[in-house]
Amino acid sequence: MRGHWRRAGTVDAGPGQLAQSRNAPPCYHRRMLDHEEKFLFKEEILHLANALNDPGSLDNVEDLLTDVITSPRFDSEVFTLERSLQVMLGARAGTTLVGLLTVAPEVFEDVAEVRIPPEVYERLVAWRARFGLAIDNALNFLNNPDGIQGHNFSTQVAHVEERRVLQGRLTMVRYNNEPQFFVADAAVFLGLVTDIMERLGPYLEPDSVDEESLARLREAVQLIERKTAPRG
Repeated sequence: MRGHWRRAGTVDAGPGQLAQSRNAPPCYHRRMLDHEEKFLFKEEILHLANALNDPGSLDNVEDLLTDVITSPRFDSEVFTLERSLQVMLGARAGTTLVGLLTVAPEVFEDVAEVRIPPEVYERLVAWRARFGLAIDNALNFLNNPDGIQGHNFSTQVAHVEERRVLQGRLTMVRYNNEPQFFVADAAVFLGLVTDIMERLGPYLEPDSVDEESLARLREAVQLIERKTAPRG
């Protein structure tokens, strides 16, 4: 039943594996639910409401969601969020709640038609508004390579055991504008670039790389060859 109402773009996955696909068709449309599906939807919401029907459970779930989106290990925490909620609320309720956190807002018009305690409904709406976008973005980042929005690369010289060592500093800007830094010797980055080009090369098509980028690649290789050529 879950596939009928959770947010568009998700596909079924095992517990703790919140798989997604941008190419997947919408899984929920309010006008598409038949009588049986509406009944099952209502049963899922009622089951979740019963699992949350005390202030302690509501507060515990809110604390967990807050901890997840503020964690330094946000990505890994989000990836296991469904499992954490299943442990806290039970497998069925935990899965239902994860779905509600990222559904389209109009789904809550259907939730409002189910007779659940007002405090539970208010918390569900508030969690969707407060946590839904961050969790949705994180899942998109985990499952789509374009989650990296930009990068910067600079060089530096380190002194290691009385030697001067050329190093690179790679900064990658993530989906939430949080930068992540990597520092390594020049040989490491050159090896990384070589691996990337070798692995992408066999699958490239005529329009995969623009002329400017190709010119830069050629110039970069020529520069490396000149700088590393033996001096006689």
